[in-house]
Amino acid sequence: MSKTKPTPPKPASNTDANRLKIEHDPALTEQGQIAKVALSGVAANALTARTFAAGTFGNLDVTECVKVLRMRADATHAGDLRHAETVLTAQAATLDAIFIEMARRAALNMGEYMDATERYMRLALKAQSQCRTTLETLAAIKNPPVVFAKQANIAHGPQQVNNGNGSAAHSATSTRMHARPQAENWPTEQNELLEAPHVAEGVTGVGRGVDRVAVGRAGKG
Repeated sequence: MSKTKPTPPKPASNTDANRLKIEHDPALTEQGQIAKVALSGVAANALTARTFAAGTFGNLDVTECVKVLRMRADATHAGDLRHAETVLTAQAATLDAIFIEMARRAALNMGEYMDATERYMRLALKAQSQCRTTLETLAAIKNPPVVFAKQANIAHGPQQVNNGNGSAAHSATSTRMHARPQAENWPTEQNELLEAPHVAEGVTGVGRGVDRVAVGRAGKG
């Protein structure tokens, strides 16, 4: 009699595909770990993508979706953009297929149902525009554009902007020349006030006393 071999046990798996498993972090509390996953952005987008993909692929495991999306994010952080290039290439092909189908339907209705022809043609041109934009984005990722920047000196009003140490000396000289007339007018106004003590006598008693002392000293001199 031949003996049957025992069946090896199956590895444990996540029995509930709708339940997200969180890796334990000893530095955080249970609520902190949940908040970290919820606010990281990866889990929320994985759940959204899983919901939209359910019609095509069925009920995907939420934990596996988060793991895959996190691996793609880590690859992007490391500078690996192959996934982004793959997605853009595939989307451009899909948009081109939509353009062809909408254009075909527009052609079938042309000459008899012009309203349907116009609607299909609008959808076709929208798909064609999105396909072109997708290809332009892909080309920008593969060959980033080079930006050349030139220095521009812009002056508003009488200002003048020059490059070099000589401009600083010229600006300082111009500032002193504009400020000199105002500084020269100050001693003249002060002398006029001292030469007319009777104007200050009518202000306060203190002013009259000071003016009399000043006049008396001037007379003695």
